[in-house]
Order: sequence, then structure tokens, then C-alpha cells
Amino acid sequence: MPFKLDVIEGKFLVNLARKAVKTKITVGDTIEPPANTPNIFFEHTGVFVSINIFKNDKKMLRGCIGYPYPTHVLVKALIDSAINAAVHDPRFLPLSPIELHNVVFEVSVLTPPESLESFDPKDAKKNIIIGQDGLIVENGPFKGLLLPQVPVEWGWNAEEFISQCCIKAGLSSDSWMDAQTTLYKFQAIIFEEKTPQGKIIKKALI
Repeated sequence: MPFKLDVIEGKFLVNLARKAVKTKITVGDTIEPPANTPNIFFEHTGVFVSINIFKNDKKMLRGCIGYPYPTHVLVKALIDSAINAAVHDPRFLPLSPIELHNVVFEVSVLTPPESLESFDPKDAKKNIIIGQDGLIVENGPFKGLLLPQVPVEWGWNAEEFISQCCIKAGLSSDSWMDAQTTLYKFQAIIFEEKTPQGKIIKKALI
């Protein structure tokens, strides 16, 4: 798919993610793609759905799951990711119906990951742009992914970003220097609710 989505398309995705979760946790059903789904959303694309909750006026992660690779059509991957983020993220208890009124949904549509085969640890800043690139780290059975918005939210530089992605994969923070470790980068178009069930915007990181 052309990697361009406007706010109207973003609203469709975010609203669909919320609807998928609401239907699942209230009546137990998994929704099908709506009849008015734009054709572009039937193309294969990676996607992540993040659910954040407000506590003491601060936004905190409540669940995040997705597909890093374009293995499924976007609309179906979105529905699946939204439900999994709400009820199957192993870091959190399943989202309850009452929590729906205090969470915001964020959808990240991903480009295909690009291998950094010629990656030189000394050139981290040249290979990875904070606020633009997301990361995947792989070493044998160990895999970790961090979306482009994560280092911006935490104030990390490129080396910190890579180290944290290694930790996410269950590796040591410096394993990105290991020749057996493969790094990939990708970009994302991000849409989010500003408030629960509120205005949906296209999120700018830089």
C-alpha cells in the first residue's frame, strides 16, 4: 500500500480498534471488517495497537500488541491486535468494560522492516533517527520490538534506544554489538485519541 494515510482513514482505524475491544469484552464476539472498509485496508501491512490509561493525569501503557511484518491484511490484523492488546498482553490483566471509559487507543501502521545488515555500532546515530524509526532486534529465538514513539516518550538517544530494544528481546543491553544480532528499522504512521473516545489526531513525533 502507498505509505500515506490521512486523518479520516486514521479515525476509521482507531474507531474500529475501540469497537473491536468493546465488542469482545462486553459480549465476547470478534467483529468482522465493516462493509464500508476502504479497499486500502485490505492490503498487507504491519500494525500495532496500543491502549493507554490515564492515572493521576498521566498516560500509562495498558496493553500493546501487533504484527511487525505485513503478513495479514491491515483491517484484520488491526482487529486482532486490538483485542490481543486488551485481553492477551501478558504484562497486564485483561481490560475490563468499565476501563473503556478511561483509556485511549493508538494505532501504528508500519512499513516493512528494513535490515541493517551493514550496521556499525559506532554509527548508531547515522543509522537510526529518533522520532522516525522503530526497531526490531533478533538473535536466535530472542526478538524485541519498540515503536518509533517509545524513545521520544522516554527521551532516549539512538544508543539507548538500541540497548532498550535488546533488553525488550531478553538480551543484554550491549548484545547489539554481537555479530549474531540482527537489527531492523521501520517507520510508522500513528493515529491516537487525545482523550477517551475523544478527538483522533495524526501523531507527530518530531
